Amino acid sequence: MEVCIFFLYAMILLPGVAASVHQVKSFLNHTAYLSCYFPNSQKTDIKDLRVFWQKGAVEVVHEVYYGQEKHDNLSPKYINRTKMDMDKWTLQLLNAGIVDEGQYTCIIQHRDKGSPKVIHTSECLLHIIANYSQPEIVWLHTGELKPNVNLSCSSSGGYPEPKQMTWLISHNNRTYRLMRHMDVSQDAVTKLYNVTSKLNITVPKNTLTNISCLLHLGEQLGSLVSVPLGIEIQGKEMEQVKINFFVPLISAIVLITLLLGFVMLKKNRNISSTHQSVSLAV
Repeated sequence: MEVCIFFLYAMILLPGVAASVHQVKSFLNHTAYLSCYFPNSQKTDIKDLRVFWQKGAVEVVHEVYYGQEKHDNLSPKYINRTKMDMDKWTLQLLNAGIVDEGQYTCIIQHRDKGSPKVIHTSECLLHIIANYSQPEIVWLHTGELKPNVNLSCSSSGGYPEPKQMTWLISHNNRTYRLMRHMDVSQDAVTKLYNVTSKLNITVPKNTLTNISCLLHLGEQLGSLVSVPLGIEIQGKEMEQVKINFFVPLISAIVLITLLLGFVMLKKNRNISSTHQSVSLAV
């Protein structure tokens, strides 16, 4: 019966009771702090109050029943995971996980001539944050001739899903920004994200080029940048690369030509031998 009364008050607030929304951020597996402070709370005896915390419309997260914590109606996943600091009117959600994200509502009822009356509500929207690894650039050796290089930039183990990844190309005191497709995958168990972006670029000869990748996490979370990758290709090195590429090709052509010549020579000898045999028989 008490639970039914609680949800009735949670969904139908009495006139004059204002609800405020607090944006709360907590790191993964840390304690999240959800505030339910209301004016003149110091003048109110906790023994005359019923304090409820719920997530959504059906999950009871925490309950203080006229000064005593009550666990009978709690959702199983919140048992032994919550503490109420009545001095600060703050609920502590221990070991906050990604599944704990969402909207939480605090309802405070005052005992008024035997029947409870809602005197305050507060809403908190909980966001979970997990730090991404520092983006790392890897040079993908595909056998292509320099100065064309293939690069990959990756970051893993983060939450929420990042916005985008930008490549920064710097040479001759100028910096260029390049946008490339970002592949995103989410672990089915941990719900953490892994991201990768690839870049194919032509690097100018005899010029130091610094390449970095920037992972944008959002306006309030900022960005992560990789350690710059410095590339400088000398002209002689380019010539050597081309020579190393063409020498095997030329060698293969010469070898094929010699083999064809040997085959043709052998074929001509066989034809001559056949003609000589025919002449002797006549």
